[in-house]
Amino acid sequence: MGHKPYGIYEKYLKRPLDCFLALCALVILSPVIGIAAFFVSINLGRPVLFTQERLGKDEKIFKLYKLRSMSNARDREGKLLCDDERMTKFGKILRSTSIDELPELLNIVKGDMSVIGPRPLLAEYKPFYTKREHRRHDVRPGLSGLAQMNGRNANSWDTMFRLDLEYVDKITFLGDVKIIWGTVWKVFKRADIYAGAEKCEGRLDVERLKGKKGKQADE
Repeated sequence: MGHKPYGIYEKYLKRPLDCFLALCALVILSPVIGIAAFFVSINLGRPVLFTQERLGKDEKIFKLYKLRSMSNARDREGKLLCDDERMTKFGKILRSTSIDELPELLNIVKGDMSVIGPRPLLAEYKPFYTKREHRRHDVRPGLSGLAQMNGRNANSWDTMFRLDLEYVDKITFLGDVKIIWGTVWKVFKRADIYAGAEKCEGRLDVERLKGKKGKQADE
């Protein structure tokens, strides 16, 4: 059974409010984004923005925008080095402060994302979802979500999905406000975050997911 909006907030107010908040944040934070982009160009070169295909609402693929946090370092054969080797001290600062996430405000304005919702994962993980886990894509992915308020990048795959589905099952205005403030507090404290190469919301352990798929009959 597909997801059905639960009330006036989710049906009529959430999307307009997303656009309003994202536009306000873009205006207020434009100096921060501009300064960060300048230092990205100096420390990591161009392009300043990093784009990556992620799964959105109804499992449609969209391009997620971030500030680059890794170099383009390559081996002798011209192949990119692994993520951990390309992660710089500057990139770790961007990630630990979540400044690299600010361009995702553009994704919100475009309609790819919401302020609050399950974090968008790489499209390559779609085959590893259980039937129930696919429900996380019944709503727009978010800049932050229930999983980010409760552990951020430190969550395991199973914990993240449990919290994502808990959110999808009941979306309310007060719930979103609570997640926003909880996320701001986590960012301010720089708590429960992995500042290295993508983890949990990005590059998960594919081999582990393949094993997980083989053990679950409903996938």
